[in-house]
Amino acid sequence: MTLLWDDRNRLGELRVGRRTTIVAGLSGVSVPALGLLGRTPAFVERRVDLTTGARSGEVGTTSAVLWSRAPGPSRMMVRLHSNGRHRRLVRGPWTDPRADLTARVHLTGLAPGREYAAEVWFETPEGERSAPEHLTFATAPIHAAAQTVLWSGDTFGQGWGIDLARGGVTTYRTMLDLRPDLFIHVGDTIYADEPMTDTVLLPENGTTWRNELTEDVLGVAETLDQFRGRHRYLLHDDNARAFHAAVPTAVQWDDHETCNNWWPGEIIDDEAYTERRADVLAVRGRRAWQEYQPVPVKRLVPADGDGFVATRLYRRIPRGQHLDLFLLDMRSWRGPNPDHDPAVVRDRVAAGLLGREQEAWLIDGLRRSTATWKVVSIDQPLSAPASRTYDLDGVSNGDGGPPLGREHEIGRVLAAIKRYRIRNVVWVTADVHYTAAYHYHPERASFTDFDPFWEFVSGPLHCSPFTPKDDQLDATFGPRAVFSHGKEEDLNVKIAPRPDNQHIGSLQVAASGALTVTLYDGAATPLWRRTLEPEPLVSPARAGT
Repeated sequence: MTLLWDDRNRLGELRVGRRTTIVAGLSGVSVPALGLLGRTPAFVERRVDLTTGARSGEVGTTSAVLWSRAPGPSRMMVRLHSNGRHRRLVRGPWTDPRADLTARVHLTGLAPGREYAAEVWFETPEGERSAPEHLTFATAPIHAAAQTVLWSGDTFGQGWGIDLARGGVTTYRTMLDLRPDLFIHVGDTIYADEPMTDTVLLPENGTTWRNELTEDVLGVAETLDQFRGRHRYLLHDDNARAFHAAVPTAVQWDDHETCNNWWPGEIIDDEAYTERRADVLAVRGRRAWQEYQPVPVKRLVPADGDGFVATRLYRRIPRGQHLDLFLLDMRSWRGPNPDHDPAVVRDRVAAGLLGREQEAWLIDGLRRSTATWKVVSIDQPLSAPASRTYDLDGVSNGDGGPPLGREHEIGRVLAAIKRYRIRNVVWVTADVHYTAAYHYHPERASFTDFDPFWEFVSGPLHCSPFTPKDDQLDATFGPRAVFSHGKEEDLNVKIAPRPDNQHIGSLQVAASGALTVTLYDGAATPLWRRTLEPEPLVSPARAGT
């Protein structure tokens, strides 16, 4: 077997100066306050390309995060352009191998509704520069204006990697062609627990899938460097790098960033692992995820060690008058996954998926939001059945009766949305490897203390498709499958990713406030579309207490 890519050989080397000692992390920079005067020091030479490219993330109305990875110990530099005349130089953080050479700059004080272009490069104390990478992004307008947000999830599952003969990860090129303002990756950004092989024979058509390989995808990820390598793998794909250079992302994590269906305290029963403590693997997986995603990571006090957020990965992204995005973390606070029929544990109230702090934060954020639409992005669907009858990983338990276990938590959130008369809440998710539109109504539900709402499912981005189980939806919250599309082949084999079996969701907000939801396949073929008219908002003062 030949490893076609070797990150270490491609990075090259830069001379290390005596000042390159600071670990890269978040650099909180207020653009207007920088002064932004002075000249960039003359460089000796442009020696090495940034092979992972550059990307933007978490772009709201006035802020953005810019990310890249250096070719060696050096300082991140950004030159920001807007309106064709404003040029601003931002000196970012230093980075070295302790952060795997990754770095980010957190820009604040940006102008709403403005397009920006940026050059990103790295520079040593001696003035040596890497070749610059270019990216563009646009802040969200604060006034009533149209915008489009895409969402999907699940990348490189079931051993499917980058097959160059098939165009690589083509869903990223499709999303780029859709010209969104923002993309939400709902989780399973990597599959750290699923190794890849060099070739896979496809039973459905007799052809061979050929994976491009790096050393880090040959086995399960256990060390921090192996988790990092999994995240680097996607950045070898030309489609992904082109997409990231043009479209900001907002990224969540789920289970496969660590291990399938893991929960805090779990001891993994899998002989592929030498380190079987899920908590240990999760710390490494969470750190690698944060290093490689353009998220606004804030440095902690030195006593916390690595300087990265330990668990609080939920946040709100303001997108102007018509849209607030709420990205949740359903992995960090959960208790053990149930491993019995729910009827056996009917009286047991299991720990939820959000935790009390995050649950209160979500309810309070929804109450305070004045945006027309509140979109809640969750990495676990609300009613889709589990893929197996043991190790129940999601919200639903298949019982269909009054809330049990984790359903109590979701019931409290839904009841609060009704009690406080919060309007226009829409839920989006991925995880189950198909696309669907589910409508929830108390008239069909065992639990009735909520207002009707929609949940939209989209995915995968680059995995095997799964079969929708619309007739098995948990009836606790009254879901009805209005539409679904997924794996149709009745074969007991893994199906390779193809444009017709991958899925992308779109939220298109009009200047009028109408929300058009479109479910696409991986070739941008519209499979289902519905325009939702917003209900009139109720002011927080009138919504009760």
